[in-house]
Amino acid sequence: MQLSLRALAREFSEVSPLRHPRFRAFYLGSVSTSIAYTMLGTVAAWLMATLTPSPIMVALVQTATTAPALLFGFVAGALADIASRRRIIIVTQVALFASGATLGIAALLGLAGPVLLLLLIFTVGAGFVFYQPAQQASINELVGRSELSRAVALGAVAFNVARAVGPALAGIFAAWLGSGLALILAAVFFLPMALFMLRGARKSLALPGVPERLASGVQSGLRFARHSPAMRAFVLHNLTFALCASAFWAMLPLIARDLLKTDASGFGLLSATFGFGAVVGAMAMPRLLQKQSLHAVVASSIALWVASTVLLAVAFHKPFALVGAFGTGMAWVGVLASLSAGTQSTAPAWVRARAVGINLVAVQASIAIGSIVWGTIASFFGIRWSLGAAAAAMIVIYALTRRYTVTMGSEADTTPGARMADMVLASEPDPDDGPVLIQLEYRIDTENRDAFLRAIEEVGPTRRRNGATSWRVFRDLANDGRFVERFIIASWAEYVRLRTRMTVADRTVQDRVEALQRAEVPVRVSRLLGVALEHGD
Repeated sequence: MQLSLRALAREFSEVSPLRHPRFRAFYLGSVSTSIAYTMLGTVAAWLMATLTPSPIMVALVQTATTAPALLFGFVAGALADIASRRRIIIVTQVALFASGATLGIAALLGLAGPVLLLLLIFTVGAGFVFYQPAQQASINELVGRSELSRAVALGAVAFNVARAVGPALAGIFAAWLGSGLALILAAVFFLPMALFMLRGARKSLALPGVPERLASGVQSGLRFARHSPAMRAFVLHNLTFALCASAFWAMLPLIARDLLKTDASGFGLLSATFGFGAVVGAMAMPRLLQKQSLHAVVASSIALWVASTVLLAVAFHKPFALVGAFGTGMAWVGVLASLSAGTQSTAPAWVRARAVGINLVAVQASIAIGSIVWGTIASFFGIRWSLGAAAAAMIVIYALTRRYTVTMGSEADTTPGARMADMVLASEPDPDDGPVLIQLEYRIDTENRDAFLRAIEEVGPTRRRNGATSWRVFRDLANDGRFVERFIIASWAEYVRLRTRMTVADRTVQDRVEALQRAEVPVRVSRLLGVALEHGD
């Protein structure tokens, strides 16, 4: 047994991305930042519970930390795809440290009222929103392509474990040191990542093509999500789970204070139990994903969350509440870490940070809205009814959305696969010239027409998510067997980027169409640039 364990450890060390010093330092910095963020939110929630008896005000702490995603989430993702991720990470870490330390000092001096607390926690939430897409999208710059999937999964699991461990540490430190010192200590955890990035981490590698502007970058990310069935499924499940699961975080201080009649030590124990459950769930997740599909792991985790939340709602004694907190910790990681790993395994490099940002908006916005909903229900009907309503809502919502299956992406979904023919141009357009009309002419024999129409229908979403604003196929009424595929791109720069965004999976879809082309007749490609007429519309 000892020999087999050593062999297993040796095998893990040989394949784990953590064997690389730069990735290991980056990874530990990421964990430290996540712990700091969740510690700040948890201590702030407990501090608010000591400042006011209002359940809504306590729940608003969660809203203040997550609402910035509604305002900045899409912009943060686009910025991390088009600007220096290293600089974004450094600036956000400094801002997060300053905000957390200021709140801690205010608490020590007795100046931390509800309004100031919510304002500074909102600042923390905004900084973390800009940090997270830059951090997650930087992973592929630190490891080789063969290790990318392991590194992404490792980062996703660690982030969600830190979100669970952070509250546990926060409860312990708040009980031992008081809220003020606990907040300052939490802020210190932001510094390791900033120091790592300052000590010479390589600059982010620029993607090929003309750099995007921020506004067009946001539009490109939203367009990709809209026309990617996989992304839509991930966003939907992130949104619906977080909406209901936010009840636990919104009610946790009140469960400790009002249901269990305990102080900060009891709050810390509940948080620690949640964190322990999250660690157990994180350790079990890779093995579960080997035996079950991603969708099955998410479904079983949701079922566990419902059962655990119901147990919390009916628990009158601390041991039952601890079992419920343990189960919700396992479920939290089981759902969000799985969906996070699946998202990054599906999104190509050019839009990876934007995919992170879009899911960040879904999760954080749902937590912000859910916190208000469950806090309001608790104010009118009580904490137990609020938790029970959240569990019931989860059952109903999952029954309505279970047909939207989530799966892990393949290497073909993210690997660049464009082998585009060189363009023959009379003159190179300026980047802002446009719109650009692309026209492909196909000659299809009668016996292949049904197969051609089925195949080219799958091409449309690939064109749209890579940059086309419109796409359609036309049949020539005067020339039987001639079909024309036409799509429009907003500018020449966007068309150049579209050519580099194609993945191996996109190329495979298009190859199936070209395979049906009439023998010895090449597909004709035309590129037309919009002309601005002086007296035209």
